Amino acid sequence: MEIISAEDYLTLQTYSTIRKARIFNLCQNYTYQSKGYYVSLLAEARGHVVLPTVKHLVDFKNLNLVWMVSEDFAEFIQRSLRDIKSRHFTLSIYFGQNVAKKYRELCSVFHRFFQIPLMRVTFQYSNRWIIDTISAISLAEVPQEHHELLQEFTIQYFARKRYPMARHNNLAHDLAILVQDNDPAPPSNARAIKKFVDTAEKMNFRVEILKEEDLSRLSAFDALFIRMSTDVNNAAYAFARKAEQEGIALVDYPSSILRCCNKVYLAEALVNAGIETPGTMIAHHNNSDEVLKTLGLPVVLKSPDSTFSFGVKKADDKESYHKVIQKMLEHSALVIAQQYTPSDYDWRIVILDLEPILACRYYMARGHWQIYNWEARRKLDKDGWVECIAIENVPGPVIKAAIKAAKIMGDGLYGIDIKAVNGKALVIEINDNPNIDEGVEDGYYGNRIYQKIIQAFKKRIDRIA
Repeated sequence: MEIISAEDYLTLQTYSTIRKARIFNLCQNYTYQSKGYYVSLLAEARGHVVLPTVKHLVDFKNLNLVWMVSEDFAEFIQRSLRDIKSRHFTLSIYFGQNVAKKYRELCSVFHRFFQIPLMRVTFQYSNRWIIDTISAISLAEVPQEHHELLQEFTIQYFARKRYPMARHNNLAHDLAILVQDNDPAPPSNARAIKKFVDTAEKMNFRVEILKEEDLSRLSAFDALFIRMSTDVNNAAYAFARKAEQEGIALVDYPSSILRCCNKVYLAEALVNAGIETPGTMIAHHNNSDEVLKTLGLPVVLKSPDSTFSFGVKKADDKESYHKVIQKMLEHSALVIAQQYTPSDYDWRIVILDLEPILACRYYMARGHWQIYNWEARRKLDKDGWVECIAIENVPGPVIKAAIKAAKIMGDGLYGIDIKAVNGKALVIEINDNPNIDEGVEDGYYGNRIYQKIIQAFKKRIDRIA
């Protein structure tokens, strides 16, 4: 076992090229976009086995998800804490154990679900025990009198041969489509949502449109189709995570949201899969000056969680570059820098369960370098023209690159953005909830698009059953 710093793991090529490794992330801070967060994210991108996973880090930060998970062992919590006289109780969990043997089984349950090495759970009693807070703690927060047992628990933990994950129950039936009111960039317009509903009903589904406030009702459905903008910190992830935990057929998976919504993960994963991209660097405070030497100007800078061209900036000169990257690094430990690759259009190949189902050319917005120009005054200038074509008429290298990129994610619905330059297909990014708009992306194949997606749900339900 080798002990390394988070900084080295994130920045040294030695660790990005190791093909087989198990990573134990013992960082003191796992907050979103911190170094601890990126250790788990890049470990997954590199194909390393990591504990805790990014799912664990996101789950335990969301109290709604914590409550949702704890429902599975709510009665066990009541039994474990029934002898406590106080109305408040704090449980310290060190590698799945507690200094008091009577709480070690409860600690083991929490650790199995969240896999955080050192964590603290506080409970409040109001007719029954409920979780008040759950948080990761640093070594400095462990009382001195616990250090001897902590050492023992640590030795026991690292002596294991297996690190089991939580298992989830399977439920059953009906399709929920999740949408968001006033979504700034919805992945499907209202007419497309109606097409999905009509198609599903013809295929013997009962369909209901769900909103953010309907999370508690999700268990009544056997399938969930997310058609709202996805983000690690919004309702889409919470719905996806609950669906996965309850064995509900799903498009798309929480792992897809976590990975596709972070450009740092995508950059690392694409390189490790041997997929060609425009020149790309993961920029941080220590190498920001090297970016221009390597990539030149203009250079494109991307916030890790940028979507639909939000948080993507082009720097044409050194002054604007330093201004933009410093501002981005205030919010994230890592930023993506990418060589500017001009083109008249981007290919968008939509892949469903590793098979292409539609192909489009997205042309740049008028007078702009991206397909979206959110600063345009006129609505007509906000995005460019879209041309849908037959999959068999797409250049072979583009289709090949799209499928190869989708394999990084596995089964699911993905939009692969590609630039064709000098006969090469350069993958720009992978989108976890690609646009399916009526009158746009269905321009060539029409209703077949909706039918294929609903058929994918049928297959998922059959597998679960």
